[in-house]
Amino acid sequence: MPIRETRRRFLTNALAMAGTSALADAPQAFALEGALETTAVRFLHSPAICIAPMFAAEELLRAEGFTDITYVATPAADIAEAIARGKGDFNLAFALIFIKAIDAGLPMTMLAGVHSGCFELFAREGVRGISELKGKRVGLKTSPPDLLTLMASQVGLDPAKDINWVTGADPSIDPLQLFAEGKIDAFLGFAPEPQELRARHAGHVILSTSADRPWSQYFCCMLAGNREFVRKYPVATKRVVRAILKAADLCGVEPLRVARSMVDRNFAARYAYASQTVSELPYDKWREYDPEDTTRFYALRLHEVGLIKSAPNKIIAEGTDWRFLDEVKRELKA
Repeated sequence: MPIRETRRRFLTNALAMAGTSALADAPQAFALEGALETTAVRFLHSPAICIAPMFAAEELLRAEGFTDITYVATPAADIAEAIARGKGDFNLAFALIFIKAIDAGLPMTMLAGVHSGCFELFAREGVRGISELKGKRVGLKTSPPDLLTLMASQVGLDPAKDINWVTGADPSIDPLQLFAEGKIDAFLGFAPEPQELRARHAGHVILSTSADRPWSQYFCCMLAGNREFVRKYPVATKRVVRAILKAADLCGVEPLRVARSMVDRNFAARYAYASQTVSELPYDKWREYDPEDTTRFYALRLHEVGLIKSAPNKIIAEGTDWRFLDEVKRELKA
């Protein structure tokens, strides 16, 4: 007889996997932090599967004292603007997106790195590396073109002149479908797109940000919050950071449970793709990597190719706050 996944059972397993020693110290930690300023928190989310810790954190957030937890579906292209304008309080997204938003003056604060990986560059047979994309047609659907711009620039290509971009800006064009049909030469995929292409036996991977340097050495998805929320509610912010990082640990040790919960709650459409994604991504990297290194790495490269005006130090000074992360790391002995 199948076991029904109840909220209480999921919470019990989540707390167990998140670290019993840290939970034993929770009452003392809560007392030191002070009273929770608000019990309501809103998360913006796109259809991305890789941001599983944000969904897996719901019951951990309840254990932290939050009673009103809302997930607001938002197009990926609008995430940064929506966070900055107060339409949500927190989001997990690609570091590049937040860095560009901070450069543009949007009021948001990067708080922690969560995991690396996410992106895979597929190519048709005969194309073995990024340098061979010169003159080729390259598709993007949900992936940010800025990442491929940085990758192409790194190998000496001029992305504006050397690559023929095929994007999903026109609703009548599906770049993933065109690649699967062999009508374009390459496609940069973001979960669940790589999982779909593998299922369709389309092309081969020439770069993975989970495995290939330098991209694999830095965070992909990072946690950011609305600047006013972070300033006004520091205790709530710290508890959000703690819940998200515990949820990342849960994704690492119970990926199938997390994937099933995401599908059951309509945060992912297909269990096969969700389970593959959550099982493969390195959700333990928050313990190893330095989010400031990631911010500096991407900000420097964006600045070099002219996609942002601010130098890395300005982005870090104006748009990051690692104090909450540092405190949580000490508590969780990371």
